[in-house]
Amino acid sequence: MPEGKIIKALSGFYYVLSGDETIQCRGRGVFRKQKVTPLVGDEVTFQAENDKEGYVLGLEERKNSLVRPPIANVDQAILVFSAVEPTFSTTLLDRFLVLVESHDIEPIICITKLDLLLEEQKKELDVFVSDYREMGYEVLLTSTLDENSVQMLLPYLEDKVTVVAGQSGVGKSSLLNVLDPSLSLKTDDISTSLGRGKHTTRHVELLSIGGGFVADTPGFSSLEFTELEAEELPYCFPEMVRVSEGCKFRGCLHVKEPKCAVKEAVENGEIPSYRYDHYLSFLDEIKQRKPRY
Repeated sequence: MPEGKIIKALSGFYYVLSGDETIQCRGRGVFRKQKVTPLVGDEVTFQAENDKEGYVLGLEERKNSLVRPPIANVDQAILVFSAVEPTFSTTLLDRFLVLVESHDIEPIICITKLDLLLEEQKKELDVFVSDYREMGYEVLLTSTLDENSVQMLLPYLEDKVTVVAGQSGVGKSSLLNVLDPSLSLKTDDISTSLGRGKHTTRHVELLSIGGGFVADTPGFSSLEFTELEAEELPYCFPEMVRVSEGCKFRGCLHVKEPKCAVKEAVENGEIPSYRYDHYLSFLDEIKQRKPRY
């Protein structure tokens, strides 16, 4: 039975890459009965008479999957944030980081539009860049006006399935166009009245770039922590994980517990206070969430 990877799903068809060929397939009715939907990124077995008529017969076990965007088997996420227009937000970045970390996806932070920064803004951004690198995150600084800065992304793409995500209007499609001009992905300017970008990407598709696959996706349309439990949240903050071994109690949530190593690290400046504030805010959000039935 031939095997392949779904690289696009559109209008009920699944486009399966097998070797150098892409075969247009439909899903078997068995998936509906099992309430399973094949996703872009799925490794599948299929049957095909030709490149226009095939059927997806089975799915390999997934290592992870996202709901919005609907994609499976993601290795890493490049989180694209602009330095300005829209303004860089650590709150939003931390929300993205938690969502990615909770799915065991490796995050890479990519900050764009550096060419638009004023000197004072650059100094402020440098502090945040230093903080996130200290936490253990890979942080890349780019500008589409400096092609070499964008090309730094290429080595990270090889042999990986990468999701490119971030706030609307930050230039995700512009970055991909610099990496591979033949893509000619549609980009839109930021709506000045709303201060956010118009939505340009309509469906999920894996694009072959830099020896790997990059998902050009509409991004995370939901940034809510619907699947994350309170006990799991501390593990989505790597700098907390590192010091939490010093906490007196196992399962410490780092809020009111005595002899908490994380709170001590915040007090002595080892962990930035804004990260801890975001953690507390997210924790409260999860605890206030209505239970699912």
